[in-house]
Amino acid sequence: MTKHAVVIAGAGPTGLTLAGELALAGIDVAIVERRPDQELFGTRAGGLSARTLEVFDQRGIVDRFLAAGQVAQVTGFAVTRLDISDFATRHNYGLALRQKHIERILAGWVGELRVPIYRGRDVTSFTEDDTGVAIELSDGASLGARYLVGCDGGRSLIRKTAGIAFEGWDATTGNILAEVEMAEEPPLGVHRTDLGIYAFGREEYEIRDGRVIFASEGPVGLMVPDSNVGAATEPALDDLRQALIAAFGTDYGIHGLKWISRFTDMSRQAAAYRKGRVFLAGDAAHVHSPVGGQGLNTGVQDAVNLGWKLAQVVKGISPDTLLDTYHAERHPVAARVLRTTMAQVALLRTDDRTEALRDIVTELLTMDEPRKRVAAEMSGLAIRYDLGEGHPLLGRRMPDLDLTTSDGPTRFFTLLHDARPVLLNLGAPGSLGVTPWADRVKSLDASYGGPWELPALGPVPAPSAVLIRPDGYVAWVGDGTQSSLPQVINSWFGPPR
Repeated sequence: MTKHAVVIAGAGPTGLTLAGELALAGIDVAIVERRPDQELFGTRAGGLSARTLEVFDQRGIVDRFLAAGQVAQVTGFAVTRLDISDFATRHNYGLALRQKHIERILAGWVGELRVPIYRGRDVTSFTEDDTGVAIELSDGASLGARYLVGCDGGRSLIRKTAGIAFEGWDATTGNILAEVEMAEEPPLGVHRTDLGIYAFGREEYEIRDGRVIFASEGPVGLMVPDSNVGAATEPALDDLRQALIAAFGTDYGIHGLKWISRFTDMSRQAAAYRKGRVFLAGDAAHVHSPVGGQGLNTGVQDAVNLGWKLAQVVKGISPDTLLDTYHAERHPVAARVLRTTMAQVALLRTDDRTEALRDIVTELLTMDEPRKRVAAEMSGLAIRYDLGEGHPLLGRRMPDLDLTTSDGPTRFFTLLHDARPVLLNLGAPGSLGVTPWADRVKSLDASYGGPWELPALGPVPAPSAVLIRPDGYVAWVGDGTQSSLPQVINSWFGPPR
């Protein structure tokens, strides 16, 4: 039996991100993935939110994604575009980039970190005891691990085997996605009809002045309403043909089906993100309609929350109880994503009463305060973990400030490239000491004279010092003293050696 400290089931965006986080911390991690390579067929997620771009910026890899994608104003609520260009972040935009490219870039990063991937096989079963998890693979091989993380999608075997309930709402609407050849040019773009929403597009496109301009030739990707919601069988070319004729009176000479799939608005969430030595992240922990584009982004942020905590427990730095904060922090975030996604699905209905409601919501979102509040949530910039009362920064993402240090100017996110916590002293140099934790907490004296501002909240008081976790969230804010600092460092980053 081959042993690793952590085994991850699934090499999608969540599993790859988690593997990268653990590898940065020096943890022996491996991935089990059923695909023989990172090829991905069909349409999945189509972009990265502002907060996910910040997360990748914190690790020094955001330029890889920016070089491959197209910056666009893609944050929105249902059909309403929301401008975030005035938000206090370097990434006040979304990035249009198909999931196959996101996975390719993440797999390259994980490869550089020398994470082994057991490809072409599945986890078929596992058993757990007080010392670890014994994992059986589909090729007959066995792996041992201290912890197992299910990043294996909405039908997660890890979740089912662990006996974790998947609670929520059944599907009420559905759509069919496909890529086909068409003898006639279809009306590219999104079309609202009495029968539902239809969309036509091509693989290659450009974004110009906020508008998507598709290539003039090549296969057509399309989305049509699914009249057979909850069907157990796969859709077929004839289902597409009938849906097109019903709405447009023609099938545009559809032929040459390349791939086809369906999705629904089923919304479910795991009752627990942890059970013993088993964890869930990404779609294994929460599924919902793709409307709003939050699925992949929520999964990546699950991984970044769990990674550093798992690493510290594996290293013996922190007690096992630290791992309970993963569920405590991430479960409420995904629960909110499910609610906002269901609301958006409701607003996309095409009956007259929903049209009236959507007009009112759109009007409200043209107002500054509602626009900022909803846009901050949709872009992932509004997340606040409940770390108690105190300064507005507490529990929120740390802004990427332009700092001045004794070594010259420094951008804050560069301090997080190695996924270590940072104590940033903005008061008198040398006034804060963390010598007992110097092996795990990076301490820096710096100055910053600019404004402190958070998306949606606006200006906040300047702190004298800030303790930032490896995931970029603020664990402690100084008030001129450091009386509570040792206790906070102990709770998050373990006692001194």
